Amino acid sequence: MSPKNLFKVLVYGYMSDIKTSRALEQACRRDINFMWLLQGEKAPDHNTIARFRSGRVKEAVEDLFHQFVKKLYQLGEIGFENIFVDGTKIEACANKYSFVWKRAILKNEARLQIKIRKLLNSLGYLQDNGKPISVEYLQEILKKLLETKSEKGIVFVQGRGKHKTQLQRDIEALEACISLQQKYDRYNALFDGRNSFSKTDTDATFMHMKEDHMRNSQLKPGYNVQIGVEAEYIVGVDISSERSDQLTLIPFMEKMKKAYPIQYNNVIADAGYESEENYVYLKNNGYTSYIKPQNYEQMKSAQKSKNIGKAEYMEYDSVQDTYKCKAGRLLRAVGSGQRKSKSGYITELTRYACESCEGCTLKEKCTKSKGNKQMAISRKFLNLRAESAANITSPLGIILRMNRSIQVEGVFGAIKEDHGFRRFLLRGKKNVHCEFLLMSFGHNINKLHNKIQSGRCGCFLHKKEIA
Repeated sequence: MSPKNLFKVLVYGYMSDIKTSRALEQACRRDINFMWLLQGEKAPDHNTIARFRSGRVKEAVEDLFHQFVKKLYQLGEIGFENIFVDGTKIEACANKYSFVWKRAILKNEARLQIKIRKLLNSLGYLQDNGKPISVEYLQEILKKLLETKSEKGIVFVQGRGKHKTQLQRDIEALEACISLQQKYDRYNALFDGRNSFSKTDTDATFMHMKEDHMRNSQLKPGYNVQIGVEAEYIVGVDISSERSDQLTLIPFMEKMKKAYPIQYNNVIADAGYESEENYVYLKNNGYTSYIKPQNYEQMKSAQKSKNIGKAEYMEYDSVQDTYKCKAGRLLRAVGSGQRKSKSGYITELTRYACESCEGCTLKEKCTKSKGNKQMAISRKFLNLRAESAANITSPLGIILRMNRSIQVEGVFGAIKEDHGFRRFLLRGKKNVHCEFLLMSFGHNINKLHNKIQSGRCGCFLHKKEIA
């Protein structure tokens, strides 16, 4: 079977909402469109399609996808100017009750270590140096006990009415501890910075999904799918196990830099991507940030009175490095500190304290502290946030912000609602990445066809309509 024809069948299947290998096999036997794509070749069975999708296609589909995006650039359909970034959570092909929680594993592992120490102490092998007892050390002790068994010619017994020797009991207890510790070591390696994973798809993380039909905030195994969109075409795809979007932006943009020779100028994203680390990365790499600040709605005049305790709503004196609150009292710098993020980024903080909050009528609205008002802030973050806020409120920023809602949210709406793509068929991050790239391939071809039919070729942005 020709790989080219099989790839055509897969992509056309995702274009036509035919995704399972058995449904694709049936379509190749009955649908005239699929028969034409096969060019006279025999219809493949479902096993051939499944092996091809999780095998050869997985290694080549990302490069083919990037080639197609470059072709769109040559056709004048994209310009590598504005990239709209967003993410959505899609359920993994995993049992939703197959969860493993890091907190529970750490708790059970601590109990096991206490049990192991008691066992080794009774055997006279305990070397208490404060470090966790490793599997390798336990296996060395087990080897010694088995040698003792062999030297004494002890025969192990099983079943009711049989009396086990103390050596047999010790060996069996040690083997059980080794087995458990090996399992916990394997689980800890699989967490890789996460707090949970699924036993049936260890790359999937338990997350809150928007499709919460029971309305009980049930966590389900899933993936955080990140995409970049320009001119309604998907130009980049990344699969993440992170539940929040903050830590996904930099890896996504790094993939984009490696994939294409031309770098985007403007990065447009919603408030979920705001962080000092992301702002600094975009600025240092020559991108203009159009990230919506998390406090953007509160920054509007009607909301300011409710947030008088925030640094953004106080007067700042850069010469004296002081803040003036709504009551006219000064907050002076009293120290500094650092905060380390999950990714390892270090934020430099300055601590400010009010000279006196005694008798202040606004104290209840300003702080919950019993003493004087205190706050720890990053001046770098506030300055970068102000720059991004100015960008999104500029005439171009308003258009880009509007297009972010239309374009990238529109793509997710088409994929999840129109095509019904709400759950992956394959397991494992690489297979899931391959499957979503096939879905993106189908989306881009459908979008190009629709633009040709509607005469909208070369349209990059939707313009703001003036009433």
